[in-house]
Amino acid sequence: MRNIVFTGKGGVGKTTIAAATALKASEMGYRTLVISTDPAHSLGDSFDVELGSEPVRIAENLYGQEVSVYGDLNLNWEVVRQHFAHLMEVQGIKGIYVEEMGVLPGMEELFSLSYIKKYNESGDYDLLVVDCAPTGETLRLLSIPETFGWMLKLMRNMEKYVVKPVIRPISKRVGKLKELVPEEEVYDQVDHLFSSIDGIIDLLADASRTTVRLVMNPEKMVIKESMRALTYLNLYGITVDQIVINRVMGDDVDSNYLSEWKEIQKGYIDQITTSFAPIPITQVPLFRREVYGLEMLHNVGKLIYRDNDPMEILYHEEHVDISKQDDGHYIMKLRLPFAGDNRMETNVTQVGELMTIRIGNYQKGVILPAFLAGLRVRNAEYREKWLEITFRKKEESAPPSG
Repeated sequence: MRNIVFTGKGGVGKTTIAAATALKASEMGYRTLVISTDPAHSLGDSFDVELGSEPVRIAENLYGQEVSVYGDLNLNWEVVRQHFAHLMEVQGIKGIYVEEMGVLPGMEELFSLSYIKKYNESGDYDLLVVDCAPTGETLRLLSIPETFGWMLKLMRNMEKYVVKPVIRPISKRVGKLKELVPEEEVYDQVDHLFSSIDGIIDLLADASRTTVRLVMNPEKMVIKESMRALTYLNLYGITVDQIVINRVMGDDVDSNYLSEWKEIQKGYIDQITTSFAPIPITQVPLFRREVYGLEMLHNVGKLIYRDNDPMEILYHEEHVDISKQDDGHYIMKLRLPFAGDNRMETNVTQVGELMTIRIGNYQKGVILPAFLAGLRVRNAEYREKWLEITFRKKEESAPPSG
């Protein structure tokens, strides 16, 4: 199964491009499902149909879904939420705050990720098109599995080594303690949720199955955010195989008021072409009327892909390169194209075989190969579009620089 994820700054038209791509693929005979993970759903509006929390048939070979987070919370998290509520009530806290305590930060992203894995395992579709929330929320979604990983291990270990053999037997004889100890089904539901996204980052980082397509308008702030997005996506090893510049003013724009905007757009389009090369770049014009419904989406899809297959992987590059130098030390290069140019704060730390790279507000843990785990990070610096991390023997190492 192929996955294409669309993201971009809010308001650039990513839902339209995602919907047009899904329609184009379905017209070519691919069984296609397009889902929206944006809490402010507009996917149904784009198709001019009503979508729900389960796949709805839109056209031949084409289905759509708007992920319902609250429905998933009630179905897959209610036992845990009730336990949190009970703990609060024991402490004398009641009301709406009790209910909210059971909803952990990042739950929306977790359920969205679980759907991606679910449909990849089902085999019901050839293509999954994901209309993501704006860039910031998309990046948070990608960081959720790693962020929650430590909590899952902690809860599993607590249940296995502390709660089950020690606390639960005692709690059966101590009334007050019994009220505080979670039942086994609480741990089972937590385990089920995290199992439902296990391996999702590997799936998203598999360029043969998943690519991201960035949608942007030719505007300064949009370009800056897209540069950061590409850098963070590369940090997580996720491939961007296309840039779509939406709402480009064409040659038929001739009014004095808009002609100046058209010249400004040309300058920004040149900047995008230079900065994001060699990723393929496609332009979609600003239409004379609103783009919604199957007819208009068909026209958009034809402009983006012409006679080409939207399922094709349009571009791929390696994000990591490791080389051994003549003096015996190693250099690991990570392609982070705009981190140096935008002066993103960078920090590299190493504990044994685990190296953590923090760029701006996001970080990624990297399990080092055996031949690097015995060495130490000497320094880290940007060269062109790469972060170069030097590894030396312990006695030669010094604190890493960012």
